[in-house]
Amino acid sequence: MKVRNSLKSAKLRDKNCRVVRRKNRVYVINKINPRFKARQG
Repeated sequence: MKVRNSLKSAKLRDKNCRVVRRKNRVYVINKINPRFKARQG
C-alpha cells in the first residue's frame, strides 16, 4: 500500500478504484487489482 499526499492521481490509474473513508483516513481500494491500494496521511 502506498501512502500519498493526493489520492486523485491514484484514483485515476484504474477504472475500478474507489475512494473510501475509514477511521479518519482516506483510502483508494481496488477489488479487481489490489496493486492500486493507497492511503492518505
